[in-house]
Amino acid sequence: MYSFELLPADTGLILVDLQEKLCPAMPPSEFARAIKGWTALIEMAGRLRLPVAVSEQYPKGLGPTLPVLCETLGKVTPPPLFIEKVDFSCCADPSFDQFVSSSGRSTWIVVGMETHVCVYQTVRGLLGRKLKVHVASDGVLSRSKANWKVGLRLMDDLGAVITSTETVLFDLVKRAEGDTFKALSRLVK
Repeated sequence: MYSFELLPADTGLILVDLQEKLCPAMPPSEFARAIKGWTALIEMAGRLRLPVAVSEQYPKGLGPTLPVLCETLGKVTPPPLFIEKVDFSCCADPSFDQFVSSSGRSTWIVVGMETHVCVYQTVRGLLGRKLKVHVASDGVLSRSKANWKVGLRLMDDLGAVITSTETVLFDLVKRAEGDTFKALSRLVK
C-alpha cells in the first residue's frame, strides 16, 4: 500500500525551471500564488533539512532561477544541487540522478514550470525509479490552463500524488506547536 504521508527524514524537494524568462509567459495571478508557495517550500526544506535540487532549462536562453528564490535557497542547509539541462526531464542529468540516489530519500515533492513538459517528464522519471512523488498542483504552472490540466492528469495517471502546497507543508510539520509550526503559519498567511 502506498503511503501518502510525508516524513521529513524521507522527503526531498525538486524545483523545476523556476527561471526569469519563463515567468512572463505564465498566467500572472497563478504565478503570484506559486512564487509564494515556492518560497514557503524552500524555507520549510531548509528548516527541516530536506535535500533540494534546482534545475534550469537552457539558462542561456531562459535565464537563471528567479533571484528572490535564489536568496531563500542560499539559506538552505544542506546547500541545494543546481543543474543546468537541455533535456526536459531532470532525470536525464547524471548529477541529478546521483543526487536523488545518494540522498536516501524515497519521496520527492516536485514543483515548477511547465507542468506538461519538464515537470511531467521529471515526475515520470522519478516514478520510473520506483520513488514516491507529490506534486503541488498550485506549485506547477503552464502557459495555458489546458496544458496545466493535461500535465496534472498525466502525472496522476502515472501514480503521483496530486496535492497542494499547504497540504505538503502541514503534513511535513505534523503538529500545531513549536518554532517550525510558527514559521509555517507565517509563511502561509
